[in-house]
Amino acid sequence: MKLHSKDLTDHAAIDPRFAFGKLDDDAPMALSDNLSPHLAWSDFPAETRSFVLICMDPDVPSVADDVNQEGKTLPADMPRVDFCHWAMVDIPPAITELSTGSCCEGVTPKGKRNPPGPSGTRQGLNDYTHFMAGDPDMAGQYYGYDGPCPPWNDERLHHYVFTIYALDVERLDLPEDFSGHDVVKAIEGHVLDQAALTGTYTLNRAVTE
Repeated sequence: MKLHSKDLTDHAAIDPRFAFGKLDDDAPMALSDNLSPHLAWSDFPAETRSFVLICMDPDVPSVADDVNQEGKTLPADMPRVDFCHWAMVDIPPAITELSTGSCCEGVTPKGKRNPPGPSGTRQGLNDYTHFMAGDPDMAGQYYGYDGPCPPWNDERLHHYVFTIYALDVERLDLPEDFSGHDVVKAIEGHVLDQAALTGTYTLNRAVTE
């Protein structure tokens, strides 16, 4: 199975257009264009009944106390956890491409309730739902795609892994409000094949991409 993109290059820096946050001259960061990237997949098994798309950042600090705090840094070797940026399920076998910006365009304060996407698909809650919970201006339910916005005081380069899975089921058994982590569990035993692209991103000027 193969996954390619007109917007992403494997193991290369992600353009800020596809990020939630970007560098700013007057502040540590600013909100960015937050476009969902172009993705297309091919060479999947003939018996595929649906696809699942997941984007995870495995480099998120496990403890958020010092995230984006002036005068503090997040050491590169501190423990890390997965942060889900996108989870789309029940993608019909006839759908093999997502165009640039077709699933997200811009940052939506308090989150997108009904994110755009191919007919018949479902999109889960991404982890900005938890991350923004303490911010009265941004707190809400974040469905669909929201791009990179790693801590600007993080010494580690973040990696964003876009993975497409070919499944042997037409529809996954998931609740109405599911997360990407729920999807990871739900696809166990149903994956026929998979392919991935990894992009990198940082908001720390001292970190080299």
